Amino acid sequence: MAWNEPGNNGKDPWGGGGDQGPPDLDEAFRKFKEKFSGKKSGSGGSNGKGGPDLPEMNMAFFGLGVLALFVIWIGLGVYQVDQQENAVVLRFGKFQETVGAGLHWNPPLIDKVHKVNITKVRSSSHRGLMLTEDDNIVEIALSVQWTVADPKAFLLRVRSPEASLDHATESAMRHAVGSTELHQVLTEGRVAIAIEVQERTQRYLDAYETGIIITTVNIEDAQPPQQVQSAYDDVIRAKEDEQREKNIAETYRNGVIPEARGHAQRQMEEALAYKEQVIARADGDAQRFNKLVTEYKKAPKVTRQRLYLDTMEMVMSNTTKVMIDVDGGNMMYLPLDKLMATQNASTNPAVSAHGSNYSSGSSSSSARTSGRSSTRGTR
Repeated sequence: MAWNEPGNNGKDPWGGGGDQGPPDLDEAFRKFKEKFSGKKSGSGGSNGKGGPDLPEMNMAFFGLGVLALFVIWIGLGVYQVDQQENAVVLRFGKFQETVGAGLHWNPPLIDKVHKVNITKVRSSSHRGLMLTEDDNIVEIALSVQWTVADPKAFLLRVRSPEASLDHATESAMRHAVGSTELHQVLTEGRVAIAIEVQERTQRYLDAYETGIIITTVNIEDAQPPQQVQSAYDDVIRAKEDEQREKNIAETYRNGVIPEARGHAQRQMEEALAYKEQVIARADGDAQRFNKLVTEYKKAPKVTRQRLYLDTMEMVMSNTTKVMIDVDGGNMMYLPLDKLMATQNASTNPAVSAHGSNYSSGSSSSSARTSGRSSTRGTR
């Protein structure tokens, strides 16, 4: 009930009894302090309504607060690592472990987690004037593509891995260009220079333990200084003309040499065939002569006559004269060779007159030759 209602016996909330004056502030603060400090203000151990003690309530609230803080602490320690990442865990600043993709938990405020993307391809570019082996100046533009292979080394071994990569690339590029002549740098030597720069830079990074792997080195541009650009363009065009002429000469060479070799091989084959033909003919003549000797010994007269007839047949087969052996009397002779010559001359008027005179004269001559041949054949 209220302190000023009937039946309250004049008690006020400040314990003033029947005194209706203003409450004592010092006494009120003292009582308030005793309630929250857990001290008992009277002989009883509970309040006037039989409720729980204030210290017990304070302990319950404290336990709930501690439990809530613990749940929040547990929740803050849960984290997720993506598929393309690795996480480096540090416990009180010291390396603890490296974890892969998935859901993980580490105690917050004790462990510190650093996520590193190990699949992303990063790129850095470099450009500068450099001195070649033949004491010429060339401007090189180069790009390097790289990934993180060791997250622990990338985070803990080197203070600035990217700066170390830039310095190593500059050093390797100047070393490679300084050992190459200018025309090689400007033309076909770029690929070899890029390979050398990649290998040398990777050795430097491995020695520094940066955890970086270089995937590709590309020489994007290589040109002389702007002041002498036109002169070097003329040199490059001359080199291209030289190479074109070499290609033309090589093409001609590849066409002529096989043809000459084929011609030489054909001549060799023909010579070998002629050789075999001559040898075979000589062997045949020798064998035929041996057989003729044997037959000659058996019948010399018959063999001699047969040889004469065969020889005359071979000789007369190559001439246009007709030889007829008769016992006497008149003989008609048809000069077939002259008739053929007359037919051929009819197509050429310039030779017709001379051909007719020659035909009449040669007929009588052929007749006389035929008579003499006939007489010899009769004898």
